[in-house]
Amino acid sequence: IDLHHDILFFLILILVFVLWMLVRVLWHFYYEFHPFPQRIVHGTTIEIIWTIFPSIILMFIAIPSFALLYSMDEVVVDPAITIKAIGHQWYWTYEYSDYNSSDEQSLTFDSYMIPEDDLELGQLRLLEVDNRVVVPAKTHLRMIVTSADVLHSWAVPSLGVKCDAVPGRLNQTSILVKREGVYYGQCSEICGTNHAFMP
Repeated sequence: IDLHHDILFFLILILVFVLWMLVRVLWHFYYEFHPFPQRIVHGTTIEIIWTIFPSIILMFIAIPSFALLYSMDEVVVDPAITIKAIGHQWYWTYEYSDYNSSDEQSLTFDSYMIPEDDLELGQLRLLEVDNRVVVPAKTHLRMIVTSADVLHSWAVPSLGVKCDAVPGRLNQTSILVKREGVYYGQCSEICGTNHAFMP
């Protein structure tokens, strides 16, 4: 919100200046008031000003923007749950790795799309899966995303989350589910012929 207000301040200044220049040009070059328009010649000073001044404005916008990008990239230090999502062609494997112990396997399951013929009344076509990921509301979650074969992108638009799944690399992102409900997502990277069938 602060970044929005900072940028809006500069946008209003630029808007007022451009409108003032536009009115001034229309006034000085209107043929009824000024049949002989003023001779405006270029100058080194004005060219230096209109080159340096916008770059200074961009610096004032860039500094808080980089600070915001850096703070948004920080992952929650102590999340309640860590979930690992592994993209396959064309399904997801989820692993609740917090519940590992030395003598038992982690809680792992595959999530496939429900075929159109098997949908029940009220279920959404191309979005319903046989095994949903269940997470608590009002808690910080950490998603670790990777891929087993090609590039995928784990995305849930209603939660504002999109994280690329790259083979051989672990990407992570934070999620805070604010209210209970069912949130649908799809792979957002063109990952092959059945990309559209990978919710």
